[in-house]
Amino acid sequence: MKSFALFRLPFDEHYVELQQNSGRPLLLFHISDLNGMNGFVVVPFHVTTETPIVLIKPDVVKTHCDYKDKETCGITDFDWHDNRESYHIDFERFHQELDAGRMSKLVLSRTATVDSDRLSARATDLFIRACQRYPRMFVALVSLPDGDMWLTATPEVLLQGSHDHYNTMALAGTMRLHEEELSGEGEHIRWAAKEIEEQRYVASYIADQLKSLTVDYDEHGPRTVRAANLVHLRSDFSFNLPTNVSVCELLQTLHPTPAVCGLPKQNAYHFILSHESAPRLYYSGFMGPINFQEETHLYVTLRCMQISQQGHHTLYAGGGLLRESIEEQEWLETEAKLETMRSLLIDQ
Repeated sequence: MKSFALFRLPFDEHYVELQQNSGRPLLLFHISDLNGMNGFVVVPFHVTTETPIVLIKPDVVKTHCDYKDKETCGITDFDWHDNRESYHIDFERFHQELDAGRMSKLVLSRTATVDSDRLSARATDLFIRACQRYPRMFVALVSLPDGDMWLTATPEVLLQGSHDHYNTMALAGTMRLHEEELSGEGEHIRWAAKEIEEQRYVASYIADQLKSLTVDYDEHGPRTVRAANLVHLRSDFSFNLPTNVSVCELLQTLHPTPAVCGLPKQNAYHFILSHESAPRLYYSGFMGPINFQEETHLYVTLRCMQISQQGHHTLYAGGGLLRESIEEQEWLETEAKLETMRSLLIDQ
């Protein structure tokens, strides 16, 4: 199978197709290995021999401008497997850490799976649908060397820019829009203390990491931003990267952010790897073009779907837990996040 990636940047009127027809994508095992590289990169939450960093180096680049009028179709006859009991067990285990004060925040993820061989041939249709429905998001479909494909529609920038000027963001806190709220951008949403605190954790972490690298930055926010039927709190950071700091060094510092991991970061990271029921694989990693046509656009892999060769289609979502988190509310938040991908499969 030829390796390829399709991606559409937020609000763009076109999408880009990258194909690597000669050789295989590079498999890397450290973010530092990306130094000086260019292409389309896919990075997992945790790098292993089963989930390496994948770098597609295209020899064919095409731009498509006709996706808005293309007709696609979904299906309706399938059953979901949502692992509710596993989520309950994980929540109890995670919440014990928060109650004991060993963590101030933990991010718990979950999956929902559907089996349907008919979907595999429609991966490109699903990508087109995502582009049509989610103009505010980064949308990408990538084929990995193991034969699986990953589709994402994500609002969260990890790092983007060109030359020495870059930006990143702190995106956390989630609320669902209802009825008349869907006609706006969430400008009338009133945020609860829990969401405000969760977002501040992430923003403070990013500020601290930039300071540790002696990066002077401008911070703006937080403000409410819409992503599909959800809204989040977002703070933006813009900065010029010093000559003594590489992009890869910054990526190693930022990834994974507390928005997908927790605090203290390293403790939360290792706790998740040891105790979360469903392996994250490439969910909550990052992907996008790096040093491609002199620009980098790397997004955290949220709201994503794994399309496997065996006909399994697995959707991923997660939510930040604080000490005051309530299980049913957190479950419903993940349900709302899964809807971003789930709705692409259903005729509407």
